[in-house]
Amino acid sequence: LTSAASGSFVKLLATFVTLNLPVLQVENMQLVILNDYEQMSEFAAKFVRRRILDFNPSKDRYFTLGLPTGSTPLGMYKKLIDYCKNGQLSFQFVKTFNMDEYAGSEIRLFYAVKDSIPKNHPASYHSFMYHNFFRHIDIHPSNVHILDGNAADLNKECEEFEKEIHSAGGIMLFVGGVGSDGHVAFNEPGSSLASRTRVKTLAQETIVANSRFFNNDISQVPTQALTVGVGTLLDAHEVMKVKIIFFDIKCCPVKIRKVSMFMRFGFSPPLLLLVDFNVADLITCCLNMNLVILLLISGPLKAHALHNAVENGVSHMWTASAFQLHPKATFVCDEDATLELKVRTVRYFKGLLQSYLRIIEEPIEK
Repeated sequence: LTSAASGSFVKLLATFVTLNLPVLQVENMQLVILNDYEQMSEFAAKFVRRRILDFNPSKDRYFTLGLPTGSTPLGMYKKLIDYCKNGQLSFQFVKTFNMDEYAGSEIRLFYAVKDSIPKNHPASYHSFMYHNFFRHIDIHPSNVHILDGNAADLNKECEEFEKEIHSAGGIMLFVGGVGSDGHVAFNEPGSSLASRTRVKTLAQETIVANSRFFNNDISQVPTQALTVGVGTLLDAHEVMKVKIIFFDIKCCPVKIRKVSMFMRFGFSPPLLLLVDFNVADLITCCLNMNLVILLLISGPLKAHALHNAVENGVSHMWTASAFQLHPKATFVCDEDATLELKVRTVRYFKGLLQSYLRIIEEPIEK
């Protein structure tokens, strides 16, 4: 290490020791195993509710929530609607960002391709979210953000979506589903783990799976979509995994953002050394680690995907596995989805279940 880098490291370590802050705040990917889909949905809804309530959003301080579509989150949405109608939760000061939407193809020269489906099409994600969630809660339409697959310039639409996420302060809680091939949003197998919001061609397996929303007619399923990237999800708040402590660098003042070095030295996660920070900035940074990822996996058809996501190494062929790199990622599944997991994996995470249940029932410590 250079003398400057060594000094930065010592300064960072000394700050935590002097202030009695935790020198090692190791947070790992978690797996919550519940009996069935109903319990899984209730846990997910309570998790979302707990996060929003603890954040205590206001007109000057919105909570940002990333949302999925598909059949898996429907149970969670129903529970959240109940909480809203019963006065247990409000979405008045919540901004939502949906992760994907079907799109038409810009490649029309050599292929006969269909245009994107309109927003009011029953299978569009605009329609899905409106009918299954948004129209039942107290969220203002201006706080709902969904990609427009009918935009004249799809690449520009993707760029603007990234800017909107950034302007909102990043996504504090991303809730996602995992496909049978391990995809998250429309990040199909082979997607770059550093990818951003973009136009994506859908895999045949995804097209077949989604045909159930098109009267089982594969020919009616769009072959392309707009989707946030894996990098967008992992980097939504520029969450940096630091060997000493994990913290959200984007919530910090500019002074703390200068990264002097990025070296592995065999560490996992990588070691990041920061320079030019002061104690007040660092404390603020540590107290605002809000970004959380919640992934829902249900049924035996998702068992192989769950196995590859949590038991094998990180691979772009199983994009859900990228969340092993995130310090606050939680997979929530039912028993059927664990069929391909090792017995010791299941036993270990089941042993932690009561701790997880307390988290969603009690206020989360800041």
